[in-house]
Amino acid sequence: MKIERTISKMTLFAVLVCAVTVMMGAATPTPAMGASLSSEEAAMLTYMREEEKMARDVYLKMFEIWGAAIFSNIAGSEQRHMDTMKKMLDKYRLPDPVQPAIGAFTNLALQEKYDELVDSGSKSYLDGLYAGATIEEIDMVDIQHALDGTSRLDLKTAYQNLLEGSKNHLRAFVGALAGQGVTYDPQFISQELYDAIIAF
Repeated sequence: MKIERTISKMTLFAVLVCAVTVMMGAATPTPAMGASLSSEEAAMLTYMREEEKMARDVYLKMFEIWGAAIFSNIAGSEQRHMDTMKKMLDKYRLPDPVQPAIGAFTNLALQEKYDELVDSGSKSYLDGLYAGATIEEIDMVDIQHALDGTSRLDLKTAYQNLLEGSKNHLRAFVGALAGQGVTYDPQFISQELYDAIIAF
């Protein structure tokens, strides 16, 4: 069967726009902070660090509510993604936006997205899986923007690793939904790309 969910498309679209605009309108970093990155590269790297935290924190909350191993396993992967982004921030001497508390974010768009996804995913186990699949789609779109916005091999390698991880996570959530008799339809990536990922 197919299901409809109540996650606001407008809110999620706004977050996607935010990911693009941080590349276009970021303040120029000072020489002591990210001197060898463009302002767009620095802004996107900072954003991606906190977006990975958003994914991790949602999954930790879903595990707390539903107790399903899929959430704790993928939360662990998201922590490794966070660590990768932190290494890049440190390398380029950029400040870390991450707040230590679970569910707390410096970026207000990510805070809003976290709150909405937790609210939606708390309604049922299926909604939690659907929220996970939604997160991974959005991550893939944002990571691709980050890849397109840099020519640096170290950043491209880091982002590509994140992208492959998101594909794996999407497969896991779609598979779990299928196991519950639910068909997931892509929301933010093309049907062609979605089919290629799921068929891998």
